[in-house]
Amino acid sequence: MIASMTGFGRGTATVHTITATVEIRAVNNRHCDVSARLPSSLAAHEGDLQAHIKQAFERGRFNVNVQVEGEEDESLPIEVDAERAASYRRLLDRLRNAAGLQASIQLEHLLHFSDVFTTVEDEDETVDEEAWDAVQVALGEAIEQLRTMRRQEGHALRTDLETRIDAIGEHLQAVEDRAPDRVDAARDRLEKRLARLMDDDRIDPDRLEAEVAILADKLDVTEECVRLHSHLDLFREALANEDAVGRKLKFITQEIHREVNTIGSKANDATITEHAVQMKEAVEKIREQVRNVE
Repeated sequence: MIASMTGFGRGTATVHTITATVEIRAVNNRHCDVSARLPSSLAAHEGDLQAHIKQAFERGRFNVNVQVEGEEDESLPIEVDAERAASYRRLLDRLRNAAGLQASIQLEHLLHFSDVFTTVEDEDETVDEEAWDAVQVALGEAIEQLRTMRRQEGHALRTDLETRIDAIGEHLQAVEDRAPDRVDAARDRLEKRLARLMDDDRIDPDRLEAEVAILADKLDVTEECVRLHSHLDLFREALANEDAVGRKLKFITQEIHREVNTIGSKANDATITEHAVQMKEAVEKIREQVRNVE
């Protein structure tokens, strides 16, 4: 089933105390282009996120927004160095005794020594790992939602494209039905023109047949009709393909347009010209829709 290149997907996941939300917005693009906004703590994973998107989709411009929230934790990522604090207290006691002071040692005195606190570095790394784990789960959910929406829109696209391809097929059949009569009509017109220019007994039947044959060859659209039938069949086959076929449909549409143009230029007949115009209008609509197929 074909898929549209536009859509939206959202996913949310929680790992321990970390909740991640991922939103993906997709629009048309010739290639697969991914732009992501992540928290600064997860900036190193931007390439991994882009790789996930490119693995899931062939074409489109994707804007990915990642938000991470953590539950408030009363604990801090620092600890007290008890041995160092005790050493500073003994040092201050000796200083007080040496100075002959009676004042007691207070906590605020120890706070002047910043190295009584140590940072728990592993804590931050653990939080970042949990955040990325949550983002990956949320990203997977967002991708699935986006894929579902793109397929739903793709179903509507397929219905519209099939309708227009069938319309071209109907006009093509009308052209094929009309084409033989057009040659006979051209022969009659040629004979009448020659009769007005010269006496009937001076008309060379063999020369007349040769001119009619040349004219018929110029007006013949058999090859164009056969090729156009083939292109229409290829288009229908591509629509039924499960793979991304946007580029293939674009190429086939160009070939359909080429054959329709040739039929119109060789028409020399009001009825065939009208059918060619109708086919051109359908091709233009198809071309617009194909731009949105992945």
